[in-house]
Amino acid sequence: MNAACDAQDGVVDGVVNDPRQCHLAASSALQCKDGDSNQCLTPAQVTTLQKLYGGAHRADGKLIFPGYLPGAEDAQGGWTPWITGTAPGKSLMFAFGNGYFTNMVYEKVDWDFRSVTVDDALKAADAKTARALNAVDADLSKFSARGGKLVVYHGWNDPAISALSSIDYYESVVKKMGKPRTEAFTRLYLVPGMVHCSDGPGANSFGEGFSGPADAQRNISLAREQRVGKGTAPGAVTATKYVNDEENSGVKMTRPLCPYPQVANYTGSGDTNDSRNFVCAPPGK
Repeated sequence: MNAACDAQDGVVDGVVNDPRQCHLAASSALQCKDGDSNQCLTPAQVTTLQKLYGGAHRADGKLIFPGYLPGAEDAQGGWTPWITGTAPGKSLMFAFGNGYFTNMVYEKVDWDFRSVTVDDALKAADAKTARALNAVDADLSKFSARGGKLVVYHGWNDPAISALSSIDYYESVVKKMGKPRTEAFTRLYLVPGMVHCSDGPGANSFGEGFSGPADAQRNISLAREQRVGKGTAPGAVTATKYVNDEENSGVKMTRPLCPYPQVANYTGSGDTNDSRNFVCAPPGK
């Protein structure tokens, strides 16, 4: 991992605080200089990596869906099971994508993804399933008017669904409804170092699985309930990293999860494994 990326929050701990600020020179830094090996990437592999980071695009260059973020490619539950797989066609994303187009869009058991262009597949998917599956409406005024409270969390290093998609949606709501109205009923939390729902090198336990401590400051589910029941808007939520990701093995570190767009920064003194020595601040502060 690039040391500058790792140390964004003032601590070198193997966790990238905001992967958007981590700019990898994939072509120059990772490409093999003296033949293929397991320590470097071939030109074709570099191109594939750049496409994974860059996201899916239509033929005219318009972004379809944002790409993945650097930081936990080799983490437990990271790219190997979800993206690269153990062999061609053996990743979870291939299974889900191929199954979706085979069974739901084209309804052909022998459908071959190589038989269509990305643009054609997107057009067919929108025509067949957009009304049922697309969740892109940024106007949440009716939801808010009924007293609805929305708390969204997303692991920065999710290898299944890019965290950038949650940011894009949140920003679309802000653009549609205005920042004050949006913040009155919505919170977004990005979890550094967390992959899909759990795991990863970051502090990844914060009541997201409807379990955890009976403390709204450390349990995002209880924080949401308090907002609905008492009208208390959640601030920073303390996330815990357990040793070996097992609660009974003890606490490895804690970190504050800050309401987007704030990020957690080390104060410069005290134990770097203690969330109390971090503060939430706007990016770059």
